[in-house]
Amino acid sequence: MVATFSCTSPENSQEMSPLTNNFPLDLSEFQWVHPPKHFSIQEGVVEITTEPGTDYWQRTYYGFQNDNAPTLLRDIVGDFSFSVRTDFDSKKQFDQCGIILYQDSENWLKSSIEFENGEISRLGSVVTNMGYSDWATTDIPANIKTMWYRLSRRGPDFFIETSADGIQFKQLRVLHMHKSIDAARVGIYACSPVQSSFTARFSDFKLGPSLWQPHQAE
Repeated sequence: MVATFSCTSPENSQEMSPLTNNFPLDLSEFQWVHPPKHFSIQEGVVEITTEPGTDYWQRTYYGFQNDNAPTLLRDIVGDFSFSVRTDFDSKKQFDQCGIILYQDSENWLKSSIEFENGEISRLGSVVTNMGYSDWATTDIPANIKTMWYRLSRRGPDFFIETSADGIQFKQLRVLHMHKSIDAARVGIYACSPVQSSFTARFSDFKLGPSLWQPHQAE
């Protein structure tokens, strides 16, 4: 499947011209879901200042349902790879920013670094299918304040990678979305689930054909 893109809002998908690899993005083609009170978008850079009590989570273990994190999305039809650099000054537990696919409140995935304490943060991902979230993480040093993320699609399946330098990417997760997806609503998010606020900076937005190679059975 050849990826195409829409320059309309996430609610109104429209096919446009084919993508090319490492294609810099026009941020005017993105639309807010849960827009933040304080943000800036200029010269290919997005800055979001989070507000307390913002988060994404659905039901599992904790029981609560949170669906109010500031999120900037665009539609992508077909297979693709989308990447972005994040820089952040998170300092309270669960402060986070990263990459997201958000179809609706009960079907989405996100990948980010969540601040835990002065010693460690948690690099990981949450996948929510049919209204239930999971959470998979690995501990990293808390002084890491820059990370690149890349999300790739092949059909109903997705591949999350991370990079410390924007060049060498490492596999984080392979996952499946149960709800049928035509136009994938892909972008960035930042939030502070507890009483906190920080500034997240997103740059180096790139989009192109899927870099996730098809599996070749032996």
